[in-house]
Amino acid sequence: MNPLLAALDAGVDLPDFAAVRPEHVSPALDRVLADAESALERSAGDGVPASYGAISAVLDVAVERLQRVWGMVCHLQAVADTPALRAAHAENLPRVTDLYTRLASDARLYAKYKAVAASAAAPALTPVRRKVLADKLRDFVLGGAELEGAAHERFAAIQARTAELSQRFGEHVLDATDAWAYYADEAELDGVPDDVREAARERAWAEGRSGHKLTLQMPCYRPLMQHAARRELREHLYRAWAVRASELGDAAHDNSEIVRELVELRHEAAALLGYPSYAHLSLVPKMARTPEEVLAFVRDLARRARPHAERELAEMQGYARDGLGLATLEAWDRMFAAERLEQRRFAFSSQEVKQYFTEPRVLDGLFGLVQTLFGVAIRAERAPVWHDAVRFHRVWRDGEPIAGFYLDPHARAGKHAGAWMDDARARWRRPEGRLQHPLAYLVCNFAPPVGGRPALLTHDDVATLFHEFGHGLHHMLTQVDELAVAGIAGVEWDACELPSQFMENFCWEWEVIRRLSAHVETGAPLPRELFERMRAARNFQSGLAMVRQCEYALFDMRLHLERGWAGRVTALADAVAAELSPLRPAPFLRYPHSFTHLFDGGYAAGFYGYAWAEVLSADAYSAFEEAGIEDAATGARYRETILETGGSRPAMESFEAFRGREPRLDALLRHQGLT
Repeated sequence: MNPLLAALDAGVDLPDFAAVRPEHVSPALDRVLADAESALERSAGDGVPASYGAISAVLDVAVERLQRVWGMVCHLQAVADTPALRAAHAENLPRVTDLYTRLASDARLYAKYKAVAASAAAPALTPVRRKVLADKLRDFVLGGAELEGAAHERFAAIQARTAELSQRFGEHVLDATDAWAYYADEAELDGVPDDVREAARERAWAEGRSGHKLTLQMPCYRPLMQHAARRELREHLYRAWAVRASELGDAAHDNSEIVRELVELRHEAAALLGYPSYAHLSLVPKMARTPEEVLAFVRDLARRARPHAERELAEMQGYARDGLGLATLEAWDRMFAAERLEQRRFAFSSQEVKQYFTEPRVLDGLFGLVQTLFGVAIRAERAPVWHDAVRFHRVWRDGEPIAGFYLDPHARAGKHAGAWMDDARARWRRPEGRLQHPLAYLVCNFAPPVGGRPALLTHDDVATLFHEFGHGLHHMLTQVDELAVAGIAGVEWDACELPSQFMENFCWEWEVIRRLSAHVETGAPLPRELFERMRAARNFQSGLAMVRQCEYALFDMRLHLERGWAGRVTALADAVAAELSPLRPAPFLRYPHSFTHLFDGGYAAGFYGYAWAEVLSADAYSAFEEAGIEDAATGARYRETILETGGSRPAMESFEAFRGREPRLDALLRHQGLT
């Protein structure tokens, strides 16, 4: 049997990922696409009445099957890419995009949903179903359902082309990252931590080569930039990182033309729908109301952070000159100088701290915290997975399983960089009455184990794990039974980071850290005195970090608001840096060309959402600071008002239900040390 189709069977709980092969992709999609096509025709026709339940029983069932099969294919292509799987994905992407485009813009189906909203039965719908219906009507308009003739055809063509370009953008970044390597000898690695050096040696040995294979994978690149004493080596790595997927790198991976065309197509789609820019279109389903509101928010945050950033930069430049003998602080010196300055001021290093955070211990501590706060238990189970490093866990509540998640923690070739959560399956009270439990993918890119020891996490890695698990909790703990608004579905894009950024705060609490830590060799917990030095350093260079976040957000918003930048993204990036930041970028820096959030990740004209949601998350966390950070009653209230409600109501209503008021900026500024 085709394992992609077998996963849809009501009697099959977990997909057999270990059995999936590229040759399964097209036959599985043949089946589910045909079923969805048939369901669309039936739902839009006279045979299905204008009834919420009747349409859902036909259309939602078929489309959800398509979403699950295509979701598995996309997930595997992101974490276990091979030429054959990439080809199968590329072959089917136009077919899937075409059907989704037609589902979103079918005038007959749109008319039927409008009839549902206008029917005598509409007032009797539950509030959750009314929210789903309102979202559907809005999304039909945004999907082009009111366009006609040539405009309708052009809009559909744009959707197909943008899907293709986004996929190619991400592939170029992955390939450019994986293609680069430098083989260093022992003398070149002065200052590099032993575990990083050992991992590089193992990579070289695996290829039958001597020396140390250095890569642009983050577990290699970041510690080298922080610790490598040889300035020439840091510059070599930085230049390779800075020009990835650009016209200054390998032409086969150049994203310049893709970025230009994507931005122009987005503006054209917005114009077809009657919006002055893609930024205006993007904000329709978000919390922020206008691009001007976003611009004012971002610039205000940057204005508040700028004086701190200027002082931090001046201090780092002075230290680089007087302490490191660097007359000028170049871009490839900043991480190195910052790490040395932090060590000097707070008397600890990230590598010292890393020895206390073994992956198994951190996971045990995280799961224990979640059990205390939210009343659920997490238990490991055996399951078919796509790589030996992947683990599966089940989430239990009141003695019953309610969800599950796959954890894929380590970086490797063929796996996209970064960290993310995605839904493998959503909670749904299916039309036949069966309750479907949610499944999540939690993906990170931590350094894998070396030398027979467990994997070691930096404190930043720990925060990343907590962040993605916060997304996972939002998806898995929902109590909403409607597919379109359960968990993360239907949540405004600029609010979806609230639960993730909220969880990061616990990484700065002693009682939590004490249970997360055990030295890799001695088993001793992190010393309290060392933790206090870490806390003292929490806001080290937070002004520069906040300005950088605002810089990316302003670049994104201006790119999608102002015409004329599509082919001049480097000029726009430089202009934004000149406006907001005391730092001057290297003339060869091409970060837009590998900015996957914007061009292959759904954050176009929405990157500001990280800072926007951080206001919400910091204020939400302040409730725990007031009541006790592990207060079970506050945890239960947070779970009930925010995690369980998902997208069933506006995010502001959920926030106000938890805090009893609108959000305030002061908690964020206090947490960042910017008051």
